[in-house]
Amino acid sequence: MTIFARIAIWLTIAVLPVPEAYMETTTLALLFLVPLLVWRIYSRLKKLVARQKSQLWRHWLVAVGFPALLLFLATTTKFELLPLSSLGGAALAGGWLGVLGLKLTRFEQVGKDFFFTQHRYLGLTITMLFIARLLYRGMQIYMNTRLDVPVPPPPFGQSPLTMAAYGLVIGYYAVYAWGLLRWRQRSKPLQAAE
Repeated sequence: MTIFARIAIWLTIAVLPVPEAYMETTTLALLFLVPLLVWRIYSRLKKLVARQKSQLWRHWLVAVGFPALLLFLATTTKFELLPLSSLGGAALAGGWLGVLGLKLTRFEQVGKDFFFTQHRYLGLTITMLFIARLLYRGMQIYMNTRLDVPVPPPPFGQSPLTMAAYGLVIGYYAVYAWGLLRWRQRSKPLQAAE
């Protein structure tokens, strides 16, 4: 297990709250299974940041769909200042990281096929931060149901940290997809040697 995986598991354990609610067996089992889940997600994501064949339809889907998702998320904030600014600021930071990710990406062309290998740790870090925030929100909801008098969690769009996690991942992958589209437009397929 790499040092990054160990740090991700440690951060997940350190970030997850243990409320004053009665600790049931299912809660304890869940607390022990979360690091295993994080490790499995990390193992899967590691394969996704390996060398990939460039497919235009995927790049277009992300380049158009993610900004549309960003606009939808902006409406869920009910235009309150803190969640909306968290979403926007994180989207700008994610866009800047997307530009950095493009500079660190290795592009290849083999005949008529195009391949790219993104920087492993940058993509993994951004995605794992997003997944850690989703796990945290899920854990909050689960632990809340175990209280004698459940307190309703804040609405989805009202959490600045959740909006920041969404903004970061959307900004990164949208800018990265636009960069991949620009690379494909500049590159012409090579003629196969006959």
